[in-house]
Amino acid sequence: MGYLRSHWWDAAGALVSLLVVSAATLATPQLVRIAVDRGITGGSERIVWLSVLGLVAVAAARGVFSFVQGYLAERASQSVAYDMRNALFEHIGKLSFSFYDRQQTGQLLTRITSDVEQIRGFVGTGIVQLIAAAAMLVGTLVLLIILNGRLAVVTVVVILPVVVLLGRFVRAIAPLFKQVQQALGKTNAILQQDLTGVRTIRAFGREESELARYGAANAELLDRNIATIHAISNNFPFIFLFSNLGTFAVIWVGGRQVIGGTLTLGGLLAFNSYLAFLVQPLLTIGILASSISRAAASSERVFELLDAPLEVANRPGATPLAPIERGVEFDRVCFHYPGADQDVLHDVSFSIPAGHTVALLGATGSGKSTVVNLIPRFYDVTDGAIRIDGRDIRDVQLESLRQHIGVVLQEVRLFAGSIRENIAYGRPDASHAEVSRAAAAAQADDFIRDLPEGYDTVIGERGVTLSGGQRQRIAIARALLVDPRLLILDDSTSALDAATDAALRAALDRLMRDRRHTVVVIAQRVSTVRDADSIVILENGRIAAQGTHEVLLKDSPLYNAILGSQLEPASDAVTEGAA
Repeated sequence: MGYLRSHWWDAAGALVSLLVVSAATLATPQLVRIAVDRGITGGSERIVWLSVLGLVAVAAARGVFSFVQGYLAERASQSVAYDMRNALFEHIGKLSFSFYDRQQTGQLLTRITSDVEQIRGFVGTGIVQLIAAAAMLVGTLVLLIILNGRLAVVTVVVILPVVVLLGRFVRAIAPLFKQVQQALGKTNAILQQDLTGVRTIRAFGREESELARYGAANAELLDRNIATIHAISNNFPFIFLFSNLGTFAVIWVGGRQVIGGTLTLGGLLAFNSYLAFLVQPLLTIGILASSISRAAASSERVFELLDAPLEVANRPGATPLAPIERGVEFDRVCFHYPGADQDVLHDVSFSIPAGHTVALLGATGSGKSTVVNLIPRFYDVTDGAIRIDGRDIRDVQLESLRQHIGVVLQEVRLFAGSIRENIAYGRPDASHAEVSRAAAAAQADDFIRDLPEGYDTVIGERGVTLSGGQRQRIAIARALLVDPRLLILDDSTSALDAATDAALRAALDRLMRDRRHTVVVIAQRVSTVRDADSIVILENGRIAAQGTHEVLLKDSPLYNAILGSQLEPASDAVTEGAA
């Protein structure tokens, strides 16, 4: 309702139009009664004509205002859906990585699409029709009492079971629709996973098993929908039965009154019409009850997402970050992922002076990627602090912090669009010359120019039309273009061949040596380790050793073991030859 408030003019116009339609509908039986009692029975052709003209005018008014109501209600509902989708997308964009660690993409897509559509449908027709049905119900009851109090009592007694059945139906249907939306989200989650992992599925010949998994989720969705149909089928036949009994009672009692002379024939016809008008809003409310329940279940899911807390957000009074002058400091940092029982990092402390390069080494699961994810505040530390130029990064505006950081993650993500748009993602206003220079520094310019459309070549979703090494080079060019003062490289050259890696490494080494950039790199090559100003070795989330290549080579058995078993020397000879 809060979203509808912004479009109150359309909603109010739709409501007024529908009330006019209801008033015109209620006037129709009165014109028929006049035509029968005073025109046909009374032998007045003039009254018959006037009544007919009145019916034509009422029909015209109903047609015009029905159109206005439908148009305004739909415009209001589409506007609400527009606002809600924007709000959801904006909020999802601000949620921390830990939220996505716990959520399935398919469920999020269902909430933004199907759930919002359910709410839109109710806002477009449900709210206005619900109010109009209530007004129609009250107006009809008043007119029934005015026409014939005895018949009105008989009608109400017969209609009461309809009200009871509708109440039972609403209570039964509400949880069923929530289950339907949850099952739909599960089905969409499997669909999204299989579409993104189609190559892996085919490579391992798992098509049949995935078909069975999707079929099971689809069968669950079918069962949930059948359950809702069952609930509807169990109630509405009885509702229609009691409605027909009401007609029977009116004809029986009213017919005796007409024979006895206490009720006119026109009055009976009008009363029977009003009986239909009494049943109609009750049926409308009953039908809307399912729409209300579905919209309520969807709105609960939507607002569960909108109300999800921002675990990483600007603190009150956060200020912009100035260009890095002194460097980055980890001060007794501890961290565990939300929901985990144990810390991934334990009392990690080290410093990176501005303009220096630090290499992170360690076995898989030692905490290297977690360290680089904490610097741009993809997650917040559990304990301790990370400081830049002596300032806790939690006291810095998030946007300002990330503007100073260039990140190339191990898992490269490109967007559907041209290569130039992907490289310029962090600086959309960059010139073609700047994009080309960044691509050249990332050893990507040559292969890009060999493509049919060059920098305007459109790549597929997630860059699937490019090789792994090409995607990594575009990602590195994207980071270099923003000219960050702090550059984070998370195993960003793992997909490159030896010769390309050697050339790229030489370019990055020149970047590291210009002392304008502070670099944190997860190392996989001996050359990176050897040229770094400092090396931090992580083991089980703790710092096992740190120092220069020469110092660690002399004093750390763990460093020598890693050097011999994990680091890749393949490109070093090429690097030395190129140098």
